[in-house]
Amino acid sequence: MYCSLIFCSFIFCSFIFCSFIFRSFIFRLSICAFFAAILPAPAFAHEAGIPEFAPATLKLVNGQINEVMVLGSPHLGQLPKPFDPSTLGPLSERLARWKPQAIAIENLSGLQCAYMRSYPQRYRDQVKIYCRDTAAARAATGLDIVEANAQVERLLNAWPAAPTAAQRRSLASLFMAAGEPVSALVQWLRLPVAERQAGDGLNGALVDALKKLQVRPDEASLIAAPLAAKLGLERVYAMDDHTADTADGDEKAYGEAMMKAWDNPVLAERMRTGAALQSHLDTADGVLAIYRAYNARGQAGLVFKSDFGAALEEPSAQHFGRRYVSYWEVRNLRMASNIREAMVPSGIRTLVIVGASHKGYLEAYLHQMHDVRIVSTDEVLR
Repeated sequence: MYCSLIFCSFIFCSFIFCSFIFRSFIFRLSICAFFAAILPAPAFAHEAGIPEFAPATLKLVNGQINEVMVLGSPHLGQLPKPFDPSTLGPLSERLARWKPQAIAIENLSGLQCAYMRSYPQRYRDQVKIYCRDTAAARAATGLDIVEANAQVERLLNAWPAAPTAAQRRSLASLFMAAGEPVSALVQWLRLPVAERQAGDGLNGALVDALKKLQVRPDEASLIAAPLAAKLGLERVYAMDDHTADTADGDEKAYGEAMMKAWDNPVLAERMRTGAALQSHLDTADGVLAIYRAYNARGQAGLVFKSDFGAALEEPSAQHFGRRYVSYWEVRNLRMASNIREAMVPSGIRTLVIVGASHKGYLEAYLHQMHDVRIVSTDEVLR
């Protein structure tokens, strides 16, 4: 090695000396060519435009990494009626065997709803659709959403290993006031049946609301809350986000453009497959079949081709499709950050229950994080 360096130095000095003598452009050019040939070129690990830094390759080495399993789900409230909740039993049993220590759901948090209510110029419609009215809980507790959230955090930080029924009822009332009704339902379900009654901040109106929520046909009420209660968890985490929502101006033109984008053979095939699966939802095997299909490998690619990929290439002058994709990406990125925030303490298992179209995006975004490992649903749903 040292001999090679000495030799290169000798050659370099010789050429420099000659260049001073001849001062020829061609000769100096030959020097550059010579050293370009004998010296190693810089190594570029990535193509131009691709960042060199890849967080997904730099995972936690020491300690238990956070594990996340994303369960893509149909929206149960949109399935053909009537839907029998008992058919979810085998699915819930399989999820329970994985033993998640946190469960995230596709609901808006009370705090996000409080923010959106403060900005009605942009979010009036979203509040009507996605946010629960907390007026009854505020009347019962005397707390607004922000104050109730602070109380919830204070209580959970000092929560006893064996809370009394009165403490659970009180916490349930605080969750209702905080705009976190599914977490209130978790506390309600953790009460012995004989203790599911008014008192300790839960008045008759809130009890009625919890009873209605318990049978509401959606994933949060029928899967997440009962599973959390069964596993001994105190709450679920509302991780959805609609702060990227915005009006698209000409709604008629927007709708027409998007319908054209969605008029494609891949989406048509997805709809045919979905209809066939939904025709067997009266049995537990049929429910498992639809979850297996929605979480199968290759589904994320079909979702992209039929929906977001088609929208991305939509040719309107207003770029309606690209605006739709922008909203979708921002929403999923913010959902991913909410899920990441829920992984406290570190080194836990988190189950995410979300509409099936989100699954591929959330897995991809969460995979980029240093302290997260994505767990496939294949084995659990087998």
